[in-house]
Amino acid sequence: MDLQDFRFDVDADDIGLATWDMPDRSMNLITAQFMRELEELIDRVAGDAAIKGCVITSGKDTFSGGADLTMLQALGAEFARLAREAGEEAAMRRFFEETARLSQLYRKLEKSGKPWAAAIHGMCVGGGFELALACHHRVVSDSDKTRVGLPEIKVGLFPGAGGTQRVARLMPTGDALQMLFKGEQIRPVAAKTMGLVHAVAPREKIIEVAKDWIRAGGEPTAPWDREGFKLPSGRVYSPAGMMVWPPANAIYRRETYDNYPAAKAILLSVYEGLQLPIDLALRVESRQFAHILRSKEAAAMIRSLFVSMGELNKGARRPAGIPASKLAKVGVIGAGFMGAGIAYVTANAGLDVVLIDRDQGSADKGKAHSHKLITDQIARGRARTADRDALLARIQATPDYAALAGCDLVIEAVFEDRAVKAEATRKAEAALGADAIFASNTSTLPITSLAETSGRPEQFVGIHFFSPVEKMMLVEIIKGAKTGSRALAVALDYARAIRKTPIVVNDSRGFYANRCVGNYLLEGHLMLMEGVPPAMIENLARMAGMPVGPLSLNDEVAVDLAWKIVQAAKKDGEQVNPLQDQLLDAMVVRHGRLGRKNGKGFYDYPEKGPKRLWPGLADLPSARLDPDGLDRQELKDRFLVTQALEAARTVEDGVVTDVREADVGSILGFGFAPFTGGTLSYIDGMGTKAFVALCEKLAGAHGPRFAPNRLLIEMAERGQTFYGRFGPEAGKKAA
Repeated sequence: MDLQDFRFDVDADDIGLATWDMPDRSMNLITAQFMRELEELIDRVAGDAAIKGCVITSGKDTFSGGADLTMLQALGAEFARLAREAGEEAAMRRFFEETARLSQLYRKLEKSGKPWAAAIHGMCVGGGFELALACHHRVVSDSDKTRVGLPEIKVGLFPGAGGTQRVARLMPTGDALQMLFKGEQIRPVAAKTMGLVHAVAPREKIIEVAKDWIRAGGEPTAPWDREGFKLPSGRVYSPAGMMVWPPANAIYRRETYDNYPAAKAILLSVYEGLQLPIDLALRVESRQFAHILRSKEAAAMIRSLFVSMGELNKGARRPAGIPASKLAKVGVIGAGFMGAGIAYVTANAGLDVVLIDRDQGSADKGKAHSHKLITDQIARGRARTADRDALLARIQATPDYAALAGCDLVIEAVFEDRAVKAEATRKAEAALGADAIFASNTSTLPITSLAETSGRPEQFVGIHFFSPVEKMMLVEIIKGAKTGSRALAVALDYARAIRKTPIVVNDSRGFYANRCVGNYLLEGHLMLMEGVPPAMIENLARMAGMPVGPLSLNDEVAVDLAWKIVQAAKKDGEQVNPLQDQLLDAMVVRHGRLGRKNGKGFYDYPEKGPKRLWPGLADLPSARLDPDGLDRQELKDRFLVTQALEAARTVEDGVVTDVREADVGSILGFGFAPFTGGTLSYIDGMGTKAFVALCEKLAGAHGPRFAPNRLLIEMAERGQTFYGRFGPEAGKKAA
């Protein structure tokens, strides 16, 4: 055998060991080469009577990250080429054959007549876990690093190599659907309890435990290939089945609003597949997979949430020639909700933290936030008491700025007030060494103006976190007019250290994310003041693809923060919308409704029970509109168009200089309809000409805030797209 991705040995007991260890890769991925070699291994094991069976394991710290999605992208391009040259039918036939290859290969392994076992350590997800599911026995290590799962739904796909059919035959249908819809990674003990794996063992023993199963005469057939096999939840058309499928369909529609074709394909694959023998069921799954892989939603999500995000995480925007930072100690000024969250993620990454506030009690309260967060992790089995002790030992809570001495980076997270931020900057710089970098976690205030109070503006940078810090994956790094390359590099290195995805933007009020999300909140505010029922605003925003409605989101980020931002803009001479100003003034000044933090905002937050819209909202607008007479599609369009239009303006303004960052940042930072691929992909997917026409229609009905900008009009006239004109490939062609 000519193997590159695998090593193969047969021991004295005639048991094979296939070690998957792709050269020049940090993680094993499924590629065309992998499929060729795996088929050789299957033929070798099945064709050699002396070999009793085979164990598949990894030679790396993880088992597999699944398929190389760039390979799947290439299949789409190949389909388009074949369709042009040989016609749609021939192209589809070839496309189906290629996309079904992996499923057929795994089925060949499963029916080879020899027992196969998977010995798994570390991450084993996607197509890698589907390989394990095709094996007759699965052993996972008891390491905290070990996870199994099928996360394809998160990039607009679904498990297409047998995952939907095997999981649905191993687990009760409801549990299987939940696993497939959520795409979560599952820990070893939970995986065994769920019936996904057979044994959990120490890492150093997983191969031997797997071999022991083969030595003991492991059964070389899957449960569904044995006579008398019964589905865990019984037949689809049965009293038990009817307790599953109507609710499953309702939950699917409630959670997706039909925006995610892959979720519907999961439902169809499992529903139809469970009524068929496994081989026909796998063909149903392959048919759905081929269809989804060609969908615009999958193409957009793969590009943004896999390819682009991966490139940004690997430092695509890091300045060249700057040595890697060796961060050890980070200061955080301001121990409020944001500052405390920054301190937690920093200490959780293994860095020492100095957490400063105006007095010892306030600083200690900020540190207590870290205690609560990691205690919650302990309660969920995701951390140990020793981890908590170590993390808290890394956080020094103090009111003394002198403790910042020796910090490599300091992040101020004080109030959105220029005077307060200026004072924090001066005090910190007085204690810092000459090489330390200072960063502001401002939400909207321009970095260039904040850096005017600094004695070293070239070492001043913006690092904008999103709330809650421990959950949100994005960090927006802002370059001021004088921010130097080293400051930018340190900020990017810090983002990587705390395992956040960074985007780099140039300075402006609101930067990128808050300019877009500010428009989303504004549209919700204006709809409310127009007389659109609040519940309708919230529900239609979710139907459009947003994770939460604008009123709920405003409560989370704080209504008084929105009010302060509007007041700051007015103070700086900028024009604000009078209806929004009127609404926020009524909420904050007249009614004291600050958001979730004081238990009352656009929603009421009772101590017991779910939140509910504040009845007093009905008294704020001057008129009430009849919901039956409203154009629901227009309302949904307003939510998405206002954000995408602002993203286009940031490109024209030079705030965003990389289209990948606009898309990734919009999804991770404020949840812009992920199925579109992000703000600019939304425009490209619709077509620039059609988007401009929609903007003009909305501008005619709702005013100049929807007027398309000059760049969009120019692109529409030339038939251009953002990725065609500004994308990475366009840059390569220009070079």
